[in-house]
Amino acid sequence: MIGTSRDGDVFTLELQRPDRRNALNTEICELLREETEKSVTDGARVIVLTGQGSAFCAGADLSGDVYADGFTDTLLEMLHTIDSVPVPVIAAINGPAIGAGSQLALAADLRVVAPEARFAIPAAKLGISVDRWTVHRLAALIGGGPARTILLGAEEVGADEALGHGLANKRGDLAVARQWAHSIARLAPLSLQHLKMVLNDDGTQSPPPPEQLAALHAAWKSYDAQEARAARAEKRPPVFRGQ
Repeated sequence: MIGTSRDGDVFTLELQRPDRRNALNTEICELLREETEKSVTDGARVIVLTGQGSAFCAGADLSGDVYADGFTDTLLEMLHTIDSVPVPVIAAINGPAIGAGSQLALAADLRVVAPEARFAIPAAKLGISVDRWTVHRLAALIGGGPARTILLGAEEVGADEALGHGLANKRGDLAVARQWAHSIARLAPLSLQHLKMVLNDDGTQSPPPPEQLAALHAAWKSYDAQEARAARAEKRPPVFRGQ
């Protein structure tokens, strides 16, 4: 489910579940974490992440094991691995990056967007929520106002708006992302490692207070989360109770 390729010091990791629009489950999160770590061990100076087909990543696979105990921990471990590896990671956003797909894009250091790219974190439509790291990283990148629109308003952001907010760094396809990666790979690795560490020291590294963690778990285990799943299966709008 993860395609890997190498061109000199640039490694490309491709999500390969086009039948599920590259949605994430426990297995693919574990594989992506392992391949990210292996790329660094094998000498990568820059890693490019992308998705096969028309989507970057449609989010967590709601038909899979994402509601099972342990999925969110596995997802966050993968995101923090990408966030913390000592080389720049570029996300080539070739299409929709929804929910966990947006989280994956946020974990990267740089984002290149195709015209078809769009971002959304519709957790409030699903009766669930996202962790402190995601909220703080999004706000650090684009500012509190736009972050609130995406999170509390559950609104989508297209490629042009992402560029305007600073959520995206360049416009282009995978070839543009790889070209930029090769340019960055010629820079001083220790300089890049330090700069990445400082840039990512943005308030996302500290553990959440107990009350925030309890609220996150409460959302995932709520009646509303179950109602959203049932509504999705029955193709109807959910009716949330705040329970």
